[in-house]
Amino acid sequence: MTSFIIAVHVIVCLVLVVVILLQTGSAGGMGAAFGGGGSQTLFGGSGSGKFFTRLTAIVAALFMITSISLTIMSAHRAKGTVMKGYTPPAVEKTVPATPAAKAAPAAAPAAPVTEKPAAEKGK
Repeated sequence: MTSFIIAVHVIVCLVLVVVILLQTGSAGGMGAAFGGGGSQTLFGGSGSGKFFTRLTAIVAALFMITSISLTIMSAHRAKGTVMKGYTPPAVEKTVPATPAAKAAPAAAPAAPVTEKPAAEKGK
């Protein structure tokens, strides 16, 4: 069933592209190139404007229906999550080293060296 809807979807996509390209734009478009001035007599007095507008709406509706049906079918087919078979990587646990002998106490910090102000240097 899914293969059939995908085939219909691809055909509808191609038809939609062709119908949009055949519409006449402000510069005449491809519709006028194929039909020339005779295209208005083929589609009636109003020209091909109404015909292609309706055809575009119908094909666009079919495109939306096939897109939504493929989305729904895809959602029903998925059983589970992407993370189903995922196992987190192993993390090594490090043990802090035990000191062999008691460490010597740290020396007292040295007093900071302060410089005399410039006024006192000259005295």
